Amino acid sequence: MSVLLVEDDLGLVQALGRALAARGFSLVSCGDGLEALALCQRQRFDAIVLDLSLPDIDGLEVMARLRGRDDVTPVLILTARGAVGERVMGLNAGADDYLVKPFDLDELEARLRALIRRHQGEGDLRCGRLRLERSGPACWIDERPLDLPAREAALLRALMLRSGQTVAREHLHHAVFPVNEPGGPGGTSPQGDALDVVVHRLRKRLAGAALEIVTLRGIGYMLCEDTAQTTGMVKRARA
Repeated sequence: MSVLLVEDDLGLVQALGRALAARGFSLVSCGDGLEALALCQRQRFDAIVLDLSLPDIDGLEVMARLRGRDDVTPVLILTARGAVGERVMGLNAGADDYLVKPFDLDELEARLRALIRRHQGEGDLRCGRLRLERSGPACWIDERPLDLPAREAALLRALMLRSGQTVAREHLHHAVFPVNEPGGPGGTSPQGDALDVVVHRLRKRLAGAALEIVTLRGIGYMLCEDTAQTTGMVKRARA
């Protein structure tokens, strides 16, 4: 099990590294929030242990940025801030659990394992006839594998994670186009046109999946079930 520890106390990092390695965990550590965000873009972790008091951006901002880009890696906040208000803020920011320093190592291990079990046990994302693997790239229409180019796959995941909700254009742009790629924040293509092209291509690929990508002009897009198509399929199946 791969765990990212975001902690600027070197002594604690070394102690946890030895202890968790002995208990079957693979630990990667860093001392600031910006490095943690970069690591999460390059590598997938089973869980993140996050301190709140960091030297650049604090742990709550790290949480907000992770969840803002649809990173659903389970996060356990490990901090000396033990007030009820601090716990509420951490959980509301998207953390899955909260443990106050000083802590018992057995309790930390138990909570980490519980978080990872819950996360890995979650079912695939579904909408209409489409099924998307929650922790991987694979997707299917019914049982037929659907092979998507990278940009359409990134767009679909961003929409599926918030199925039935409006997803802002800016958020989708960040998900689909890396920085400095054509169409991205630092690229050369008009941002609106580039995103619209990817949406158009994805719509064509999802034909027959009993779902639709609804355009909310000037705001964003929403993925939802095509109830008319679903009802028609049920009626034909019963005939």
